[in-house]
Order: sequence, then C-alpha cells, then structure tokens
Amino acid sequence: MDVLTIQNLKKKFGSKEVLCGLDLSVPEHSIFGFIGKNGAGKTTTMKAILGFLRSDSGEIHVMGEKVHFGQTGTNRYIGYLPDVPEFYSYMTPTEYLTLCGEVCGMNKADIAARSKELLDLVGLGQECRRIKGFSRGMKQRLGIAQALLNRPKLLICDEPTSALDPAGRKEILDILLAARQQTTVLFSTHILSDVERICTEAAFLHNGKIAMQGTIAQLRNKRASDGFIIETEKKGAADTLIKAFGDLKRTEQTVLVFHGGEDRFFSIMQYVAENRMSIQRMERIEPTLESLFLEVTT
Repeated sequence: MDVLTIQNLKKKFGSKEVLCGLDLSVPEHSIFGFIGKNGAGKTTTMKAILGFLRSDSGEIHVMGEKVHFGQTGTNRYIGYLPDVPEFYSYMTPTEYLTLCGEVCGMNKADIAARSKELLDLVGLGQECRRIKGFSRGMKQRLGIAQALLNRPKLLICDEPTSALDPAGRKEILDILLAARQQTTVLFSTHILSDVERICTEAAFLHNGKIAMQGTIAQLRNKRASDGFIIETEKKGAADTLIKAFGDLKRTEQTVLVFHGGEDRFFSIMQYVAENRMSIQRMERIEPTLESLFLEVTT
C-alpha cells in the first residue's frame, strides 16, 4: 500500500514554475529519500502535502484520502519536522511533549507513556534542561519525538541533517532508521550519502518533475558500473598503460582508474595479457547514487 501518492502536481510562483507535473508514490513502511538540489522544489512539495500551500493543479492523497488546501484533515496521519524546528525555549522536553499531546487530544496516561518512549528513542530520556540550552542536533532529535507523538502513518522530515556535523547527522539517521518500525519516513535531502545509508527507496527531483524513482538497488542498477580500478605491480607498467590508453587516470603511483564499459575493460586486459604485464588488482567501481544523480540532473 502507498501511504502517499501525488499525481501531476503543478505550482508556479509568479513566472517561475517550480513543480511541473510531479508524480510520486511512497510505499508503507519505507524510508523514502526525496532528493533534489537546493531550490528544486522539495519544501514546496512538502507544504502542498501538508495542505499549507495551494497547488495550481494535481492531486495528493495520504492514506487514500485527498489533501485539500487549508482543510488539513489528512494531517492526522502525518508527523512533520521542518528544517528549522521551533520550540518554547523555557520548557523541558517532557513539558513540551506534554503540551503537544494535550493539543492533539491525547489522554494524560498516553502522553506520559508516549513521551517517555520517544525521549528514550531520541536519546533525551534523561535530559531535564530547558530547551533554550539545546544544541541544533538536540533540537532536531526533540523535533522527531514531537513529530512521532501521535503515532503518524507518515513522518515527513525536511532536510533534517543539512546543518549538522557528522556525529549529529549519524544520530538523526539512526533515529529515522529506528522510526521505520513505527511509521513510513519521507525525508528530503541533497546529501546523497545519507540516502544510501538508510533509505529503502528514493526519487530524484529535477526541473519540477521526478526524473527517476525506485528502490536503492533499482536505481543503482540503472548503470552497470562507474568504471574499473587497475593496480599494477610496478610504476613502469602503469606508465605504459597510460600511454597506450589515454582515458586511464592515475590516482596513485601504481593505481589507475577509468570510466567506461566492459568492452573498454576487455581491450585493456587484452593489452595487459599480450604484453605479459603483472597486475595486482582489478576491481569494478560500483555505481553510486551521487554519480547517477549528477548524470540525471546535469
């Protein structure tokens, strides 16, 4: 079942068409990476999903129900973490989640139990300080706890790791990975390594449309290989190969890389065999999301 479906979504701001017929589907219990360059329209799409922004045309469905601008009944299925979450800084994490639970109409016992469960999940279970003393990473973690409070079917995170250091990014990604047990996660990003680490599926947004969508394995298989690495025993052999094949690039004294198909690889290997050259290593360079994304969007 698809938790979220978008069909032919279009949106203009003045003369600039940001979304040009976007189609997207997000399967249940996936961690879905919504990938695009800065300014590609990721946040615009998310605001439309939440009913905060009127689209020019197209339809959005969450759990099979149509989203209507300004009538946000479908938001009962959604937890949302904006790129810069805001809090009442004088509160503690428990006080803040208690307030959010009361606003959502949860009973006191459920608020207390759920708050403890989620604060433990995001590593803030023992934190009693006021939120004003929190780091950016701690606020992101609290924001995820708040977004999961009412057990949403879909957790939407808008670039949750973009302003964090490597340690903070790892913490957030680990939390999102754990959250998959409870919900479906859609997070927008331009950090391809984050997507490769935790996502089950992804979509590339380019020129207002989805340029490519699928599981991570399907996306990688769009390209057979990014090339090959050849390591020779001696520097002289590497020099000879560079002279014979101009597209070989040296990365170390005896290590060469080239980007091309297997036909080119077999030509090089034939040359190596005919000249009885000693080779230490031959290795295929596996395709990455980054290389595929750059190919699709440039």
